[in-house]
Amino acid sequence: MAVRTSALLEKSITEHYLTLEQPDDKVQVMYIWIDGSGENLRCKTRTVDFIPKAAEELPEWNFDGSSTGQAEGSNSDVYLYPVALFNDPFRRGNNKLVLCETYKYNRQPADTNHRRSCKAVMDQVKDSHPWFGIEQEYTLLDRDGHPFGWPKLGYPGPQGPYYCGVGANKVFGRDILECHYRACLYAGVKIAGTNAEVMPAQWEFQVGPCEGIDMGDHLWMARFLLHRVAEDFGVIVTLDPKPMPGNWNGAGAHTNYSTEPMRNDGGIKVIEDAIEKLGKNHAAHIRAYDPKDGKDNERRLTGRHETSSIHDFSAGVANRGASIRIPRHVGEEGKGYLEDRRPASNCDPYRVTEMIIRSTVLNEVMKK
Repeated sequence: MAVRTSALLEKSITEHYLTLEQPDDKVQVMYIWIDGSGENLRCKTRTVDFIPKAAEELPEWNFDGSSTGQAEGSNSDVYLYPVALFNDPFRRGNNKLVLCETYKYNRQPADTNHRRSCKAVMDQVKDSHPWFGIEQEYTLLDRDGHPFGWPKLGYPGPQGPYYCGVGANKVFGRDILECHYRACLYAGVKIAGTNAEVMPAQWEFQVGPCEGIDMGDHLWMARFLLHRVAEDFGVIVTLDPKPMPGNWNGAGAHTNYSTEPMRNDGGIKVIEDAIEKLGKNHAAHIRAYDPKDGKDNERRLTGRHETSSIHDFSAGVANRGASIRIPRHVGEEGKGYLEDRRPASNCDPYRVTEMIIRSTVLNEVMKK
């Protein structure tokens, strides 16, 4: 059995210190940002002498970008601009978590800061009231990189009984799911639900509906909370789109999307028009839907295991093997939303939502 380092630390001792009385005029704020990988998160904490009510009240900060893949050692300071404030479910009280944008020494956005351009696009189309909901799939791993709960010298039984399963022989790691759910609710993340997924040790949570830039902010914070909760259990979370080769489902971040005209009576026509526009920019979307310009998704979007082929664009009602799915009830009611099933589990939601808006509302035609 793999040794879980965090399990060697006595949590009751930690609790003793975390329950010490905290001065009213001292608040711990954890600054959180996306690092140079475009998919991992970093964090550090500072003390402020007031209770922040909004991210904009917090001071700028900086960090050593040469240690996060975001700067060279000879010019390593990278700036942190606070942008979204949440409650801290770990320290509790008046303590906060704040999501930050990253900026280079010259005050230009860091290479993996896709929030800035996303925010500009969302502001441009605010009258369309774009709503998003993302279904974040992830896989739990033991410290040795093997899926959590899987036999060490073999494999569990074939897929089938695990999706939304119940029982110790069907689901592995539910405690992490439940703790993460409560942490999100406490923090103020717009988490909508959870379920066990098709592959054992694979789970999903949903965030939304969120309007505009809130989608990226809330999903990134939900991801941070997931990693942080799993850390307490000595378990690793991977967002790899295909963590296990072979006859096992991959992991995606299916993105549900609508504008106000889509939600109104007769909106199905607007949805169909949007799908046509998405098809014209298929190649550009694929490049934006994982941090490696589509290379990660090549392993997942094979046309098998409830996916479409990465090379072809398709759409259909209730078709989970299509690029874009129109839910059956949307087809029946003639209004609602569409589901883009192409984004990988490790996608940047800022890039995904920005691309969808550029294609469907701003009517941009991109390079293939």
